[in-house]
Order: sequence, then structure tokens, then C-alpha cells
Amino acid sequence: MSPNGSANAIPLFPEAGLSERLGPPNKLGADQQAAADELINGPRRGVYGPFRPLLHRPPLLRAVAKVGETLRYAGTVDDALREWTICVVAREVSNVFEWDMHLPLAEAAGVPAAALVAVERGTSLPDDLHSDLALARTVVAELISQHRLKEETYADALRTWGEAGTVELLTLVGYFAMVCWLMNVARTPGPACP
Repeated sequence: MSPNGSANAIPLFPEAGLSERLGPPNKLGADQQAAADELINGPRRGVYGPFRPLLHRPPLLRAVAKVGETLRYAGTVDDALREWTICVVAREVSNVFEWDMHLPLAEAAGVPAAALVAVERGTSLPDDLHSDLALARTVVAELISQHRLKEETYADALRTWGEAGTVELLTLVGYFAMVCWLMNVARTPGPACP
């Protein structure tokens, strides 16, 4: 993916390369260590991303982790749609961690590279993009910018995913917006960074 977008593109990742300002506590208390151990021994296999700042509040870390695990590992949204939606959210809120983490997962799930480039650059989607992916981008954009869905978008979501699928997708958007915002403030480094 090219980091060079158009002049009208969404700003690139402003926190990329900046020093982390809200990382994990220097010394972990017993509950913090227990929460860290739960992450290390769970499906994530480590303490990274939003869980670095969340270590300051172990009950929140556990609750956030459980929602994320449910969405990623027990959800009904197919892999391509889930990973695409996460990438779109990450780009809409300019979060380097989730973008870098989920871009290869989206590619592996079969999301077209041209669509990911369009999201990265903030340009129009390819005309031949599968309709559910295009709709998911509209859902994310409307939720992030308007905090709700237009009637037409909502009706399209129900036709495409049904009520349960729509609820899951809306929750996916909200969850990843929340953790992206937390990491943007914390300046959590991308997954390849220390």
C-alpha cells in the first residue's frame, strides 16, 4: 500500500512514529498481571494494541477483550467482511495499529487490493467491488461522521445482513472505533513497533 494519498484523502496516520504516551504501567499489580496473563494465554497470545493502555484498568481490559474476542473469534460475519470493516474503521479514524494489524488479514481473506488502496487513499472504491463490502464502507462512514445511518443505508443493511448481522456489524464498527480512539490518544505503536 502506498502511503501517498491524494490531497483530499483522509489524513494519514498522525500518531505513526510518535512516542507512546500511555503505555502499560511500569510495574504491574497482581490484578494487572493476572489480566496480562489472561491475554497471553488466550487467543491473542500477548499484550498489545489497546490492551497496553487498558492494563491500567484490568476490569475494563477484560470486558473489552471479551467483546473483541466475541466479534473476531465467535462472530457470524464472514472473514472478508469483518477484516474489511476493521480496515475501513481504522482508516476513517486514522489508526495505524489496527490498519497495520488487519490489512494483511483483509488481504488473506480475499479483500481486493484495489479496494484497500482506495480506502487507504480516501478515494472511490472500484466499481466491481462486492456490494456487501461497498455497503460496509458506507455504514462505517455514516456512523463515524453522522453517528447514525440514513434510512436507505439501514434498509440496505437489513436486506444484506438481516437484523442479527446488522447488529453484529454495527457492534464491530463501534468496538473498533473505540479501541482506535483509545490507541490514537495513547499513541499506541503499530504492531511492528516495540
